[in-house]
Amino acid sequence: MTFGWFVRNRYFPVRKGDWRPETAITMSQIEFDLIDKFGEYPLDSFDKFALQTHLTDLADRYCQDRVKQARSYLKSIFDEAIEQEFLVKDPTRKLRIPKNLRAKDKRVLGWDQLWLILAKSPRRDRLLLALDMTEALRPSELFALRWRSFDDCNTLSITETVYRGKLRPYGKTPGSLTKVHLPDGLANELWNWKMECKEVAPKKAMPEAFIFPNADGGFLHANNYLYRVLGPLAKDLGIERLNFQILRRTMATQAQSMGSVKDIQAHLRHSRPDTTAHEYMQALPESVQAMVGSVYEMLMKGGEGKTSFSNLPQNATNFSDEASVSQ
Repeated sequence: MTFGWFVRNRYFPVRKGDWRPETAITMSQIEFDLIDKFGEYPLDSFDKFALQTHLTDLADRYCQDRVKQARSYLKSIFDEAIEQEFLVKDPTRKLRIPKNLRAKDKRVLGWDQLWLILAKSPRRDRLLLALDMTEALRPSELFALRWRSFDDCNTLSITETVYRGKLRPYGKTPGSLTKVHLPDGLANELWNWKMECKEVAPKKAMPEAFIFPNADGGFLHANNYLYRVLGPLAKDLGIERLNFQILRRTMATQAQSMGSVKDIQAHLRHSRPDTTAHEYMQALPESVQAMVGSVYEMLMKGGEGKTSFSNLPQNATNFSDEASVSQ
């Protein structure tokens, strides 16, 4: 029995019932990263060496998330083989993640770049991007918004998402489908845009019309928008890279001084706060510098002259001098 036969005929049928429709991409990734390499290998011929060297090879070519997923899939596949009694020993038991993984792209934009993006965008795109930046929406949520989602006031309801050309009545996480607050200025802009849309297409049923439709009245596709709008915009503005993931990460990072991690987690609608803190919020040098300054100011508040270096014990002053000489 080959690895390819087992995965296609015994692993996929058992596991794909638990996968959402969009998770079918998992099958194609397993085909490309694992079956293309090991498809003809007998299932009982694997050892740690063959699997570990393959992960190392993947680490030389792909991002760390893809390598970690490949390891996870391998462990899951061989776990299923043992569960179905095709194997006795698990060759992935001591399989480790290679250390030479490519660093994740965690770039963020500055406020000046965000202002420039909005200033250089035409009417529709400026509003679309302002809404996305303010509410930190995923593109699957942004492009599925209909006018029935907008209450003409300060609330926007996310009731469906779009993925790979299909509308879905669910989102990425349990908290994805919810109501989000619109600041007064953004709500007014959205209402004005609604009035413009009514004038252009008065016969259309506005409640079901998409807020940001394509030329045919349907929903926009994220990849097309990236290729037609964000890519050229970044090139014109001299921004190395611009996509919705960078915008979402940027808003999580820039909001650090405006709210707690819990606030930002709720804003991004993540299931877990560690996803917000570890994957989205990045350190800002100017924020770190301000924090260090604040720490020093607090230290100096211990009473007038009490924490002045000139009033430290003689041995402490000598230690400071010796340290500076050694440096």
